[in-house]
Amino acid sequence: MDLLSRGLIRSEIVEDPRLAGSAAGLQFANPMGLAAGFDKNAVAVSQWHRVGFGHAELGTVTRHAQPGNPRPRLFRLPADRAILNRMGFNNDGADAMATHLEEKRAAIPIGINLGKSKITELADAASDYAYSFRRLQSFGDYFVVNVSSPNTPGLRGLQEKGPLGEIFAAINEIDSTRPLFVKTAPDLTFAALDDVIEVALEHGLKGMILTNTTLSREGLATKIDEAGGVSGRPVFELSNQHLAYAFRSVPADFALIGVGGIFDGEDVYRKIRLGANLTQVYTGWVYGGPGMVPRSLRQLLALMERDGVTSLAEIRGVDA
Repeated sequence: MDLLSRGLIRSEIVEDPRLAGSAAGLQFANPMGLAAGFDKNAVAVSQWHRVGFGHAELGTVTRHAQPGNPRPRLFRLPADRAILNRMGFNNDGADAMATHLEEKRAAIPIGINLGKSKITELADAASDYAYSFRRLQSFGDYFVVNVSSPNTPGLRGLQEKGPLGEIFAAINEIDSTRPLFVKTAPDLTFAALDDVIEVALEHGLKGMILTNTTLSREGLATKIDEAGGVSGRPVFELSNQHLAYAFRSVPADFALIGVGGIFDGEDVYRKIRLGANLTQVYTGWVYGGPGMVPRSLRQLLALMERDGVTSLAEIRGVDA
């Protein structure tokens, strides 16, 4: 991360108007973004465009600084092309991120992923999210309410209609003009996902991010007895099912960001065809290194040329 923050890691930049698009009123040069969880403290916010990303999501950030869960808390599962983590929202807090963002600016759209502090009672979650949003509202192009991490006790219960609506209302009371998203878990039933969608539309959210990590261990080649959420290839199909379901359930202008198991341009293409406006990567970038994004974008362009596609909007949702 230190090399990234100092601009010492770069990769080829793939620029092509066919890759450009819009979502939630924002313009993006390409559909690949960095998922939340990597740059938790906005350390490399001014550098992410140098490795090819079209946007980057910072955080997860909480109102209170917190160390996260005890180590070890991150495990690579190479046989599964996966990562298991129970980081627990380790970050320096919203005030520290605000101070850092006053000094550095990004060349691409920036999202800020908001979580609940571990020390905050669930009943006070709305005010906790609202504090972080108020401190950071001038720095993010869009914001994400993260209620889907499995590593903060009780957090996923905030995906229920009542508490979720309270969080959205508290943020909108501060500023309803900033695009607001919600990030959901792949372990939700479709009925529960319907509830999230209903509350999101009721409160004027601009989109959803599908999905976070899974608690399922089904199909893993690696035998590992560790708590936490699994990301990477094992979540690809599960997140795709949620993405396609959401696409069929929301208005056409409701933005969807597809996350989970992306390792190359074919995976990006698949998520767009299932309804994603944009995609985000984490595990695939960890395994693929700095060249992963430009390599994937070149593959994506090759697929578009093969199919005679001149813009990604043409194929959004065609397989959903």
